[in-house]
Amino acid sequence: MLANELGRRGIAAVLVDEKPGTAFNPQANATQARTMEHFRRLGFADEVRNLGLPADYPTDIAYFTRFCKHEIGRFELPSAKQAREKVNGLAGSWSTAELPHRVSQKYVEAVLRKQAECLPGVSVNYGWRMNGFRQLDTHVEVDVERVEDGLRQTLTASYMVGADGPRSKTREALGLFYTGETGVIRDFMGGRMYAIYARCPELYRASPHPRAWMNVCFNTERRAFMAAVDGKGEFAFHTQLQPHEVETELTEDDARRMFQAAAGAPVEVEILSRGSWTAGHSLVSNRFRSGRVFLGGDAVHLFTPAGGLGYNTAIEDAVNLAWKLAAVIKDKAAATLLDTYEAERQPIAKRNTSYAKTFADSLGLFKPVSEIEEDSLAGARAREQAGHYFRAHGRAEFNIPGVTFGGRYDGSAAIVSDGTVPPPDKANEYIPSACPGGRPPHLWLADGSSLFDAFGFEWTLLVLGADEAGGNAMVEEAERRKIDLKVTTLQVAEARALYEADFALIRPDQIVAWRGNSCARAKEIFHQILGEPPCKI
Repeated sequence: MLANELGRRGIAAVLVDEKPGTAFNPQANATQARTMEHFRRLGFADEVRNLGLPADYPTDIAYFTRFCKHEIGRFELPSAKQAREKVNGLAGSWSTAELPHRVSQKYVEAVLRKQAECLPGVSVNYGWRMNGFRQLDTHVEVDVERVEDGLRQTLTASYMVGADGPRSKTREALGLFYTGETGVIRDFMGGRMYAIYARCPELYRASPHPRAWMNVCFNTERRAFMAAVDGKGEFAFHTQLQPHEVETELTEDDARRMFQAAAGAPVEVEILSRGSWTAGHSLVSNRFRSGRVFLGGDAVHLFTPAGGLGYNTAIEDAVNLAWKLAAVIKDKAAATLLDTYEAERQPIAKRNTSYAKTFADSLGLFKPVSEIEEDSLAGARAREQAGHYFRAHGRAEFNIPGVTFGGRYDGSAAIVSDGTVPPPDKANEYIPSACPGGRPPHLWLADGSSLFDAFGFEWTLLVLGADEAGGNAMVEEAERRKIDLKVTTLQVAEARALYEADFALIRPDQIVAWRGNSCARAKEIFHQILGEPPCKI
């Protein structure tokens, strides 16, 4: 994502990854609406939405004793086709041009790679690893090695970004460290977990229940969650390991039996890949930057994967950092702008890992009673009680417009506050607000287009009052700084009421930077956000 953002701004970038290519395993499975908005901004949201599950496949979250036994509860969500059909009629918390999309990260990564490789100045190199780096006054030297034959090179760059995961060599070399909570043990989603990428079309024939995107298994023997990957028989299956199960000793037959136990039927299962991982993390790095080296993604925040927040938080790391790097490299902003990356993203990482922990606690600390699988009055009563709980949990974890849209950068130097108080931060409710520091309120325009489509790729000045010429000072200051500023005029009462000002300045990452009724202070506004460029204009 960072390579895409930089390349579209004309910044040369070299990406190295020691893996042979993009992900084979499903990994993350939920692309949140805010991430889809960014994919739309870059022009490939439709391509992503066409991937993964068939267009009419339900994206429900369903809870079972076992996948082919009792269904306990279900939280219904729209298919990709339904999401396209209903998005234009939504307002309030879900006013957006892009609803969430349930698609495996393996498909998204392939799109991001293809898009990045099409950009001039972007060099994508799989099968290469970073061995070390040295920071100098004006640049970074990075030692890389080709995995296949050991060929070594030294790259010279203005900046380096380590998006090298939870065991980040970059973070370790910088002497930085995670803070927060780890080692949380729960009945489920805490401690040792086992991931299985499986192919089992027979499960659809064996199960008497309607299809779902996320399937949760709830019994005293084998707890698991399983995401449908392609809607044809591939699944991303994750189960809690029992105390007697040693991950290093587990065989493919063991993995097959785990899957079958959760299914509750002797279905034929092909194991495509398998491996262990640990749940129970809510970790954020103490720093996101040291000198000319930045960190992003799992290298600075590690989640228990509840709510799908890790991957989506990483995407916004890239979106936030890219425009700032480009502005500084192009001498359109002072280097101090880069300080706002950590200032803005670290609080969001802490916020989002906290939300994910809450969701994991809700799911993992709720334990099944012994009679949950019985075909008896007691069993039926237990399933009814569990169903009531899980339907509420499903709404809490998967209907999260507040988490998705409500992240804010209050107090950042790259935001000009107007003194207003932002709406409260609630996971399941998003109150649209143009209070500087948050996502711009969305609006469908009279011609059926999205307001966000009227934003420029870089900066946007929304003119919402009657005095169109009142924005001239902002335009002139942008021209002086050689900043790409698009002026979008909307003489629409609804837009003026939504933004509560005659003018609003939107940053390149689609965050409200400033709003007001006069642009007379344009020079001061841009100076606070960008500082004075090192090359005087």
